[in-house]
Amino acid sequence: MIESSTALDRAGPLPGYRSSPWPVESGGNRRQKAAAGGVRARGATPRVTTRTGDRWNVMFVWRGPGELYLGGTMPAFHGPPPFGWLQRVDPESLEPLAESPRLPCGDHVWCGAIAAHESGDIVKINGNYIHRLDPDCRVVAERRLPVDGAHNGLLVLSDGSIVTKDLRLAGQGPSTVTRLKADGLEPLGEPLQLPEGSMGRIASDLTEDGEFIYIPGIERVWRIRVEPDRLTLDRDRAPRYRTEHGEQGLAWDGCLSDGSLWIMDNGDIDSLRAIFSRRPNGRFDGPDARLSWRRPAPWSGRQRLLRISLQDGRVDAISPFDAAGGGIIAPPVNVPELGLCIAWDSINGGLAGISTAGDDLAVAWTVDARPTMQPVVFPETGELVINDYRDGDDGLIVVDMRTGEIVSRIGTGSRLANGMFLTPGTDRDIYYCSTFAIARVQWR
Repeated sequence: MIESSTALDRAGPLPGYRSSPWPVESGGNRRQKAAAGGVRARGATPRVTTRTGDRWNVMFVWRGPGELYLGGTMPAFHGPPPFGWLQRVDPESLEPLAESPRLPCGDHVWCGAIAAHESGDIVKINGNYIHRLDPDCRVVAERRLPVDGAHNGLLVLSDGSIVTKDLRLAGQGPSTVTRLKADGLEPLGEPLQLPEGSMGRIASDLTEDGEFIYIPGIERVWRIRVEPDRLTLDRDRAPRYRTEHGEQGLAWDGCLSDGSLWIMDNGDIDSLRAIFSRRPNGRFDGPDARLSWRRPAPWSGRQRLLRISLQDGRVDAISPFDAAGGGIIAPPVNVPELGLCIAWDSINGGLAGISTAGDDLAVAWTVDARPTMQPVVFPETGELVINDYRDGDDGLIVVDMRTGEIVSRIGTGSRLANGMFLTPGTDRDIYYCSTFAIARVQWR
């Protein structure tokens, strides 16, 4: 039997994680970004609570009822050295209730990730360090990873082990996947070197045929089989998604859903190339104009959404927008209950619902918006919550995915947009992260 990826991340506890509605980025290892219920925004009044500061806020996760954690790093692209941090925050006021010490990151500036492990501890990746912290944000274990470079996210596998990967762009050599035991963060088996570099984060799927990891590379999507004491690369299952180098950029993370891996290309924009053109990653002698994601794309192609079959490796692609030089800093989300995949173009603007019925992908609707970040979808109410950046003001919109209608819009108080993560709350609310600002938006 070939794995189908039809199961939903929100359907019951996730193996390896703390029992929680959202213990890890994107809601689960399949990265479906889907939550139960909805914010029921139509006709409701949104209220926003915002906290600002000097930090790069990356993501919120829930450890348990009322236990909300925020992880991030410092936007120290020049000046004093960077460090990672973890906070437990009040779900209503967003004020910190506990905070970690400064966590080393190998002097690399990149967003990293956190997750609520089944042990009850919080696991954090930042730069080339991984930490395990207790519920009061005290360090339980620390390990420097074998590759000296920024690592792009982590996932917990069904046996409780942890996997992470360093980020490399075209021409920078192969990326390495590292697997660690949870208790002391000791290596589990030998690190696995991919045949090429990889930019996007890891997705994984637990199926009747076993557990598999999927990673978009420079040219291909790679599948790795998880075995008790090692990771094995399946070289015969590596469909090519990138063919026209002058017209296409690299893919970010994939969404495993409805028997396919869904990705968008055109992700290695100028700011990312600048950050990963130097060692330590993201450390400059002074301000650098290349760090803006608003710069023109370094390729001519339009933004694409790609569907890659897990059955036979078939690749279907669509370009929903007319503008040349498309670009993104976050991946798509597929919603099989509605027969839609959501895609966008951050550089030129544009949000689209793509019909996934049948063999051909087709544009169902488009919206005048400029999203950049990882959204949340509520299939039961048909709501999509995503950001919309407008001239120095980053707000949230709620879109009826069945029609493309914007039913609610609210400013967050954030001046900057980036590719960070939205997290659903428990009371018709959404938590927002960006550089220098976090926010909670609730609809009543």
